[in-house]
Amino acid sequence: MTILALLVCQMAQAQRWEIDGKPHSITWNVGIGDNPSASKPHDDHLEMSGQQVSAVLRYGVDADGNWHIEKSMVWPMLRTIPNNTHASLMRRFDCDALKSILIDGRPLRETVEKVTLNGTLEVQSKVTTRYRDHEMQLRRVYFPSPKSPALIELYEFENTGKGSITIEWPATQSCWTTPEKDGVDGSYDLRYCSEQAKTVVLKPGNTASFQATLSAGRHGDEPLKADAEEELKARKSLVDEWTSNLVFQSPDPVLNTMQSFSKIRAMESIYETKSGPMHGPGGESYYAAIWANDQAEYINPYFPFVGYDYGNKSALHAYRLFAKFMNDGYKAIPSSIIAEGDDIWNGAGDRGDAAMIAYGAARYVLAKGDRKEAEELWPLIEWCLEYCRRQLNEQGVPRSDSDELEGRFPSGEANLCTASLYYDALVSAASLCKELGIKGKTYRKEADVLRRNIEQYFGHEVEGFDTYRYYEGNNVLRAWICIPLTMGIYDRADGTADALFSPRLWTENGLLSQAGDRTFWDRSTLYALRGVIAAGKTGRALPFLRRYSATRLLGEHVPYAVEAWPEGGQRHLSAESALYGRIYTEGLFGLRPTGLRSFDLTPRLPEEWPYMELNHIRAFGHDFDIRVERGSKQGQMTVTISEKGRAVKRKTIGEGVTMACRL
Repeated sequence: MTILALLVCQMAQAQRWEIDGKPHSITWNVGIGDNPSASKPHDDHLEMSGQQVSAVLRYGVDADGNWHIEKSMVWPMLRTIPNNTHASLMRRFDCDALKSILIDGRPLRETVEKVTLNGTLEVQSKVTTRYRDHEMQLRRVYFPSPKSPALIELYEFENTGKGSITIEWPATQSCWTTPEKDGVDGSYDLRYCSEQAKTVVLKPGNTASFQATLSAGRHGDEPLKADAEEELKARKSLVDEWTSNLVFQSPDPVLNTMQSFSKIRAMESIYETKSGPMHGPGGESYYAAIWANDQAEYINPYFPFVGYDYGNKSALHAYRLFAKFMNDGYKAIPSSIIAEGDDIWNGAGDRGDAAMIAYGAARYVLAKGDRKEAEELWPLIEWCLEYCRRQLNEQGVPRSDSDELEGRFPSGEANLCTASLYYDALVSAASLCKELGIKGKTYRKEADVLRRNIEQYFGHEVEGFDTYRYYEGNNVLRAWICIPLTMGIYDRADGTADALFSPRLWTENGLLSQAGDRTFWDRSTLYALRGVIAAGKTGRALPFLRRYSATRLLGEHVPYAVEAWPEGGQRHLSAESALYGRIYTEGLFGLRPTGLRSFDLTPRLPEEWPYMELNHIRAFGHDFDIRVERGSKQGQMTVTISEKGRAVKRKTIGEGVTMACRL
């Protein structure tokens, strides 16, 4: 059996969920079929967010088919004391409006039949009544309000039997008030409310809907009034907007669907703070705050490709917040700006944050294609590059106190991650100078020198692999040896790919942070998959990408990329989903911004695919499509770039050839 066939077999055995034929929808058919993975009991958790709220839903089905759910609620703008990174109001509830409902005069009895994730959490159950000829279906839908501080719950009953069914719906009004001393704005009121009590006689074939909301606000504020049906329309409209742009199409439905889901989690986690929209990682910890890695480096350069206006606004706002900390003495910019912009966190020292910001900001403004924004953010980019230049050691690579893992693993005086980010920032800055007509800069030359220094300082044999040591003295393989590949440095691509996919680093959950350890962080796995594909080793990476995607989308903990394990319990942090999306833009399609209207394109079409497409790319001030097709001759591809249904460029190229494109 080939490696690919073995991986496919393993994936099939592990899949609990199924793609149900819609662009962004998966379903767990509870206890149906021969696949033991569909069995119960089973529990999982996922996070969903709106502009004023986030909810981590811990849900499951027990051995008897009963549904249970615990709602971990976060209100990022209801700040608690001390007003630090984790000071969002958070509470965990098990309230359920259906606990007191009566069906034909008796408590609700149900058997869950399927659970669907589609930007909402939807549960379909069969309801048992006291009469044999009475049959009923119940559909629950949970989702965050797009703009209000509430989790919305919608319940729809359908009479599928022969007789009328009486539903007695109770009024639910629960309110909690937090201690005044614990809140920045005093006490907060938390409410779980259903609509007024009513009795409905449901005839055969008819449906009836009920709703409940879980919300919070400042003490004394008017209780929130929400229309669940209208809120659901608004949520679905947003999900459709996110998933209908930057659409990946290929012969692989798992990759197509996982890429679609990743946009939901990446785009939804933006909070309307008092200082402006702030993208937040989430995970019941990180809200109303930004980081130089999660936001400036990971997700902000991705927003323009999806074209989500609110996301682009959050990116610009993040860079503006960081720009406030530029200083003449070139003291380090803080790692994180917290508490809606009122404070900072800098507990790990300089993590290479200036390199992260310069890298992300330069790529963002090039991809956004807005000259005014580029000119506004240029001083920040320039300052960060000068800061990095001043940190160069005697060997010509930048020093930093730590890296984005903040001391969890050693990183030495100078690390490969900071150096690689600085290199890429110099390359983008050189393109930006040309675009803006800025003279007198030597960024391209500095990048070339730094690349040679990276090779001399970090290039090394580690555990028998011709790859990189992460820092001077490092003799154990590290996941972040992948990062030069994502920056276009392929000098040690062969040995690095061998090391990454070796049993020393690769596991069923992707890369270990360090060989011999048990810790994994998805961000390094996502960087590695992107980098290995960008380096032209698509055949090596594709089975691992498919296995990773099937595990995260259809396995036991779905449907998004996660942060880490054991730390955080595999939380669905938002920016990791953006890193997943960048496997497609920068890996498979090799998209590299080179100007406000231009980019390089180096497609890496897998050998077994006849085509791949990326449609409705919203970057560079345009809305365009790219289709890559297998050519008539071996090793050739035909690339077609279209806009509004009309081909604007078509070219046949060889494997690994870069096309320079201008819109």
